Amino acid sequence: MPGIWNRRVAGLVLAALVFGLDQLVKWLVTGPLEINQVGDVMHLLPFFDLTFTQNFGISLGLFEAQSVEARWILVCGTAVIAVIVLLWMLRERTGGDIFGLGLILGGALGNILDRVQYGYVVDYADLHFGTFRPFLIFNIADAAITIGVLIILARSFFLRDKSADDDMHLAAKES
Repeated sequence: MPGIWNRRVAGLVLAALVFGLDQLVKWLVTGPLEINQVGDVMHLLPFFDLTFTQNFGISLGLFEAQSVEARWILVCGTAVIAVIVLLWMLRERTGGDIFGLGLILGGALGNILDRVQYGYVVDYADLHFGTFRPFLIFNIADAAITIGVLIILARSFFLRDKSADDDMHLAAKES
């Protein structure tokens, strides 16, 4: 049992690190680097720029909040999702799933704080190959959420939980 709680605490620490790193980089971009107006760009590499964007929606800019009420509905909705992820993480037993949930939780908290503070999420990472952009402009929180979801999905599709198999065999023997 202590090993499970160690993994859960590690998941919470990971969430805090993602949250902190996300907020630190957003501060660096909008503060010292002064990339804080829509359209501000800093070219770093031939395929990567820092481009300030205000995201008023959620994933992929969907469900754009065009009023104060809609903004707070998004805040409440994403906060409910973050609480569900936290509760899931605290019940989860496998380290891989806890890792993915920690990434999701930390990213969600970073974007929620932006929406509370500014009314939008600060996005700045602009990956491109010429004019082709495989992603919308994003931030560390978005990347963490995406990676966390991919981990959870990959584990659910490709890995079988041995303890679940053992529970089924045990139940079959008992009946």
